[in-house]
Amino acid sequence: MTEKIDTVVVGAGQAGIAMSEHLRDMGVPHLVLERNRIAERWRSERWDSLVANGPAWHDRFPGLEFDDVTPETFPPKERMASYFEEYARLIDAPVRTGVEVQSVRRAPGRPGFIVSTSQGEIEALRVVAATGPFQVPAFPQIVPEDAGITQIHSTAYKNPDQLADCAVLVVGGGASGSQIAEELQRSGRKVFLSIGEHYRPPRSYRQRDYVWWLGVLGKWDEITIQAKKKHVAFAVSGYDGGKTVDFRRMGNAGVTVLGMTQSYESGKLHIADDLVANIAAGDEAYLDVLREADAYVERNGIDLPPEPEAWQMQPDPDCVTHPVRELDLAAEGIGTIIWATGFRFDFSWLQVNAFHEDGTPFHKRGISAEQGIYFLGLPELTNRASSFIYGCWYDAKYIATHIGVQRNYVAYEKADT
Repeated sequence: MTEKIDTVVVGAGQAGIAMSEHLRDMGVPHLVLERNRIAERWRSERWDSLVANGPAWHDRFPGLEFDDVTPETFPPKERMASYFEEYARLIDAPVRTGVEVQSVRRAPGRPGFIVSTSQGEIEALRVVAATGPFQVPAFPQIVPEDAGITQIHSTAYKNPDQLADCAVLVVGGGASGSQIAEELQRSGRKVFLSIGEHYRPPRSYRQRDYVWWLGVLGKWDEITIQAKKKHVAFAVSGYDGGKTVDFRRMGNAGVTVLGMTQSYESGKLHIADDLVANIAAGDEAYLDVLREADAYVERNGIDLPPEPEAWQMQPDPDCVTHPVRELDLAAEGIGTIIWATGFRFDFSWLQVNAFHEDGTPFHKRGISAEQGIYFLGLPELTNRASSFIYGCWYDAKYIATHIGVQRNYVAYEKADT
């Protein structure tokens, strides 16, 4: 007999657990299906030294604080995974692990959907795709497979010891690329780091972490932010206790910072002439936060000590004053390329009319074009915070409320007159 349920949530990471809490509070019968373990990507698809991008007081759900790390600590990845396990127990989330959702399709001639899984079929009136933004590792096919270079995505990187004894090129200037490059350089390796456009806020300023500043300045909600390009790398990290990502500092420490990797020919990579411009744009974003923070302190009369050293920039390293435009891999001894270039969506299992022609979800605040299908945890779902831990919790509350409203419509019966 086919199992029936009101709502199926696909994925038991931060988005799926948040969704379960709010569905519980709305009295919505539901199941959370996870093909691996709760918060699996924190465990097996990240490098060993990864920590949360925000401090413990911020990167959590409202209903549970960390009991074994201080509020300003950046919890390590295993602690983040166990946090979501604890939260699932706290809310008694109906999570089924080891169950892979293979397809979702509209039920013929009746409301809802057929959810085909590795353990049979489930009928659900609604389905929430809570698989998050980190679905399928993606990197450009610039260097051919037969080039004699080991190429891995950042999800396959664990620590410096796993790599052959050679120089390494890391491509990507966001949190992942910058942290991996710095870790490799500290291990004694010769490291090259290729960066493109990026958003580079201060890790902290005037005794407040950047997550606090982005909150009070309205930048999580993007209310006070001018129109910007999408998908720009977010260069901030909790690595090494939390410090501002600074490509000049990395260059002065020995990392050769490059512009964007463009093409490959005869063992050589051609590098764009954009390094100076990208660093300057990153500096401007950084300084904008400092200016707005100072104005906020003055306007509100807050007692936060000035931090004049935050305005000081390190001198340009040689790799910035004399940018590399052509990189001979063999001559530099580069045997490994780590592509820290993000991810792409894979909703091939979701066989419904909920997508644009390019395959991206067609939705408004997570409510899709296909009635009964929802998305949660995606970048910019509602604002900049949507793919962050605390942000997806509030997005989930909005979606759960919508589901509750829809259930009320369906339950409506006209009163006798």
